[in-house]
Amino acid sequence: MATHVPTFALATSLAVFLCIISTTSTSVHAANSRHGFSVRLTHRDSTNSPFYNPKETSAQRMGKAARRSISRANRFSNVLDAATSSSSSLSNTTAGAELITGDGEYLMNISIGTPPFPVVAIADTGSDIIWTQCKPCADCYKQDAPLFEPNASATYRTAPCQSKPCVSLAHDGSFCSPKGDVCQYQVRYGDGSHTSGDVAVDTLTLGLTNAAAGYVAFPDIVIGCGHDSSGTFSPKASGIIGLGGGPGSLITQMGPSIGGKFSYCMVPYFEAPEHTSSTMNFGQNAVVSGNGVVTSPFSSSAVVPTFYMLQLDSVSVGSTNIPFKSASLGGSGNIVIDSGTTLTLVPTDFLAQMSAAFESQVNGTKATDPEGLLSPCYVADSTLNYVPPVTAHFKGGDVALRPYNILVPMSDTVVCLAFYGFDEISIYGNIAQQNFLVGYDLLKQTVSFKPTDCTKN
Repeated sequence: MATHVPTFALATSLAVFLCIISTTSTSVHAANSRHGFSVRLTHRDSTNSPFYNPKETSAQRMGKAARRSISRANRFSNVLDAATSSSSSLSNTTAGAELITGDGEYLMNISIGTPPFPVVAIADTGSDIIWTQCKPCADCYKQDAPLFEPNASATYRTAPCQSKPCVSLAHDGSFCSPKGDVCQYQVRYGDGSHTSGDVAVDTLTLGLTNAAAGYVAFPDIVIGCGHDSSGTFSPKASGIIGLGGGPGSLITQMGPSIGGKFSYCMVPYFEAPEHTSSTMNFGQNAVVSGNGVVTSPFSSSAVVPTFYMLQLDSVSVGSTNIPFKSASLGGSGNIVIDSGTTLTLVPTDFLAQMSAAFESQVNGTKATDPEGLLSPCYVADSTLNYVPPVTAHFKGGDVALRPYNILVPMSDTVVCLAFYGFDEISIYGNIAQQNFLVGYDLLKQTVSFKPTDCTKN
C-alpha cells in the first residue's frame, strides 16, 4: 500500500531530555506506586530546557543528535568488548567499570534525601548506576546547580563493605575502601570521563505529571555519592541516572514497587517542542494494551546486563524483505533498543541492501546530506510524494514504521534515511520509536509497541 508523505515541517532535533517536574504537594508512597504514575518528558531543545540554544537551527540540532548517535554506538561497542574480555568484581583494591558516558538523550529532575534536594541528572538507558556529585568534592567538574550535602539528609547513610547495596553495584565498579568499612564505587566512561565516591542509600523522589497528585518517594535507593568526578560532563547536569537493565539501575530498584513495568511515548521531532511534551509511565500506567499492540521478548546480555535486546528477524522495504544479521551481543537478541540513541544503527551490508530497496521504490528528487552522514537523501518538497512502507519484523510481531520514523530532516530542504551503517553493534533508536507507546515488562521480559499519538498521551 502506498505511503504518501505529508509536508515536512521545519524539524526540531529528535534528541530529547527527560525532565521530571518536581512538586511539593501531597505525597504518594512508594508502596502504592504499583497503581501507576507518570512523569513528564521535556524536549532537550524546548525553550523551557536548560540545554536550549537559541542560536542553533533545527537542522544543526539534528546534525548534533546524529553525531551523538554514532559516538554513543562506539561507546556501546567498547563497553561490550571490555565486558567480554574481563568482568568486574568486588575486591579490596581499587576497581572500576567501563561504561557508556552520560550522553543519553534525556534529562531527569529528581530529588534525593530528606528533606528533598533537587538534582538534575542525565537519564541514561546505557548506564545502571545512579550517582550525583556530593560535598565535600575533592575534584569535581563544574556544575551550575549546588552540590548534594549528605549530612543535610536525615535518610542518607553510607553502605558497609559486603552489604547488599555494595554487592548490587559490583557490576558497576564497587569496592571496599582501604580506609575502613565503607563501600565505594569507581566508574570510568568510554570517553575518559570518570566518577568515584561512596556507595550510599537514600530516598529518591519523583514529581508527577498530575500536579494535584504530588510526588512519589522511593526509600533506600542505592546511589553513588561522587567526591571525584571529571571529564566531558555538562555543567547543566549534576550526575547520571541509570535506566538500564542491571541491578543498580533506577528501573531495577523500583521494580517491585512498579510491578516491573515502565513505558514511554516520544513526541515526533517535527512537533514544536515548546508546545508539546512526552511522558514516561510506571506501574499500571505503563501497561500497553488494546488494538494494534505488538509484543516481542527481550533479553539481557550475559556480559552487559544494562542492554535491552530484541530479536529482529528482517526488515521489509515495500515488497523487498531483507534478513537481518548482526554481531553477537552475548544474549539471544541481536539489536539493542535504546531511547537515548537518535538514529537506528545497522550493519553496513544490511544498510546497503535496505538503501538499494528504498531507492528503487521511493518517488522523490535525490539530494545530499549537508552533514555528510546519511544516505540516501531527498529534497523535502512536493516531488517527494511516495515513500515505500518499512516494517521491522521482530520476534513476536511486526512494527510498521511511518514516514517520520523512516526519514529525518538534515536541513530545511533535505531529508535522509534515518539509519546508519555500523558493524560493531546494532541499535534501534528513538526516531523509529516516535509516536509509539513503548512498554517494558521486566517480569515477562517483553517490549510492546502500540501506534499512539504521543501529543495526546
